Amino acid sequence: MVRGPGSAVKLMGVAKRYADVVAVDYVDLDVKEGEIFGLLGPNGSGKSTLLKMILGLVEPDSGSVNVLGINAEENPVAIKAQVGYVPEVPRLYEFLTGIEYLDFTADLYDVSPAEKRERINEYLEALELEGREGDMISAYSLGMKQKTALISAFVHKPKLLLLDEPLGGLDPRSARIIKDLLRELASKGVTTIMSTHILEIAQAMCDRIAIMYEGRLLAIGNMEELREKARLPGSNLEEIFLTLTGTSDIRGVVEALMK
Repeated sequence: MVRGPGSAVKLMGVAKRYADVVAVDYVDLDVKEGEIFGLLGPNGSGKSTLLKMILGLVEPDSGSVNVLGINAEENPVAIKAQVGYVPEVPRLYEFLTGIEYLDFTADLYDVSPAEKRERINEYLEALELEGREGDMISAYSLGMKQKTALISAFVHKPKLLLLDEPLGGLDPRSARIIKDLLRELASKGVTTIMSTHILEIAQAMCDRIAIMYEGRLLAIGNMEELREKARLPGSNLEEIFLTLTGTSDIRGVVEALMK
């Protein structure tokens, strides 16, 4: 009997409130090792809060979070050591140069000096930041800052990547490199949970997709399973998303804007 992949992330009954706002509403989730898992939902649906609870930046009000076999409540530091995280709006130390920031990040994860230099140089060359690493981050464009944030997430070879809109601001070449890299990492057992509003990217990249709405998981599955859930055979992810979230009737909105 062939053993299937284990759970990289397992949430059971996870909930989070901010005053009267329910950000995450008793979510159960099981993401397998080596999976590229998409997290979709409108603004305010709870995606970013869910990612932060997995990383241990936000403590759930109830439920359990298990990451890479580690209980998040008992040992959050051990989890952070094995995770690469890129938030939707990366907050880099803009008073540093690019190379100073990447050196600092790699040192936090105890990457050896020789390995650190080799890995950083490879990423700088691949993402066309070579020659600009000595510039202050404050002078970087949005895309350059995004590339720097991504390198800092990859540099310690994490087992789990939590990426919130990872391709934002990237040029087509760099976006393709990141997409291909994530697929190669998945083949080696690295898990990626990716939140995005770009449905075409999610459909093309993700093994499975979860659709969130008002803190709840409406549906989880691959494209065929989501089509079955939405009762839309042959549909694309945009049609499925709009149907399941009850936001497909947008013609009236468009007509009102044209008045």
